[in-house]
Amino acid sequence: MSITQTVDIPESHRLVIDVPPEVPPGPAVLTFTPAPNQKAGNVGSGCPLCAKNRDPKTGELRFNAETIAAFKEGDAMLRGEIPAKWHTSLDDLDEMLGL
Repeated sequence: MSITQTVDIPESHRLVIDVPPEVPPGPAVLTFTPAPNQKAGNVGSGCPLCAKNRDPKTGELRFNAETIAAFKEGDAMLRGEIPAKWHTSLDDLDEMLGL
């Protein structure tokens, strides 16, 4: 079962959600995705780190090459173009990082 509802996120970023009675009780996954008509410049507008890293002329977020590469790698993983990197423990992660 999948239910989609478009809501306006208030400045407080707090929502109260009434779940329809057709949805069975128990665990559920909520996914938040900006609406297609959402302007990219509005994303992260309340974040001090994002505000600090905005181009003063265009308002676009600025990222260094390493961060942009990480974004592209994550997007490729989400699209299934490259395998995701899963770790089963901190030791496994340390080993991959060579620590």
